[in-house]
Amino acid sequence: MAANALFSQLPSIESTRDPSSLSSASSFYPSGQSLQLTGVSPVSFPSIRQRVFCQANFSAISSPSSSVNGKANSGLKDFLHINDFEKATILNILERAKEIKALIKSGERTYLPFKGKTMAMIFAKPSMRTRVSFETGFNLLGGHAVYLGPDDIQMGKREETRDVARVLSGYNDVIMARVFAHQDILDLAKYATVPVINGLTDYNHPCQIMADALTIIEHIGQLEGTKVVYVGDGNNIVHSWLLLASIVPFHFVCACPKGFEPDQETVKKAQQTGVSKIEIIHDPKEAVIGADVVYSDVWASMGQKEEAAYRHQVFQGFQVDEELMKVAGPKAYFMHCLPAERGVEVTDGVIEAPNSIVFPQAENRMHAQNAIMLHVLGV
Repeated sequence: MAANALFSQLPSIESTRDPSSLSSASSFYPSGQSLQLTGVSPVSFPSIRQRVFCQANFSAISSPSSSVNGKANSGLKDFLHINDFEKATILNILERAKEIKALIKSGERTYLPFKGKTMAMIFAKPSMRTRVSFETGFNLLGGHAVYLGPDDIQMGKREETRDVARVLSGYNDVIMARVFAHQDILDLAKYATVPVINGLTDYNHPCQIMADALTIIEHIGQLEGTKVVYVGDGNNIVHSWLLLASIVPFHFVCACPKGFEPDQETVKKAQQTGVSKIEIIHDPKEAVIGADVVYSDVWASMGQKEEAAYRHQVFQGFQVDEELMKVAGPKAYFMHCLPAERGVEVTDGVIEAPNSIVFPQAENRMHAQNAIMLHVLGV
């Protein structure tokens, strides 16, 4: 598909798809070589023209049925779980994210692949980062995003999800949704005739982990072979790390209190792939030894606030503080998907330390998502 006329001095961007795709998403959702990418290189506009090999599988049980919406035949794709794609596709998306980031940072504003396109953004759960990163990113590349807040649709209450999907497909080129129940994103994708991007569900958060992977590559030089230690609740962030570890090899450790482990089936399936070393343990000090990255998240996510007081008691000893970072070692980076409750799951000193990469990580949401949107739209 040709780029915008304002960028017509460059050859057109091409998207080449390999019809033979692999997917393991159906085995992960519970009711369901080498990565040598380096930091951002000096901007080179011609690099944007590289071919991207897209390999998604829409026949998996946890992925929508292509017979309903015909997306498989049109070449359009959804982005619901990281392991819906092969390793090569994920790495290509990350590589493209680096290129788009360099382009935007250079001040270049004539590359407008989304010109004339609109995106519907469904927010059952409000979020600053998700809204601003998607809306700003889509706008910078020429598109227009429409925000639909919790009271605008009341999906599943005022109107059935399958109806919302088809109505919004008639108005927009892509749908992004941040919802509670994972089944909602699956239903949206099943009935929408345009690509659907998972902006977060209670089960997983693929866009966040793509931004995290991009950040690790920028600061460490690669993801493969690194040790990533998550300290806290075995939540949707952990599930997404596990899905990534099922296709890209690295060492992932989740240190959590007993009773707050990630979904057992997701852990089992990720371990059975044999791609990465995966551990679920209950001692954070043991877990962080030799870590390249120590990662944290809130102890009580949205929808769990009534459990906050109880969780604060159970999670004592799982705060990422200066002492824990010393155990990890001087080369360990700290990451957090935000928002953070400073003084609860992480100290103020750790967030503000020189080895904290929390804010570059937050910025990379936009760049990773831009690459994801280019991928699903085939531009």
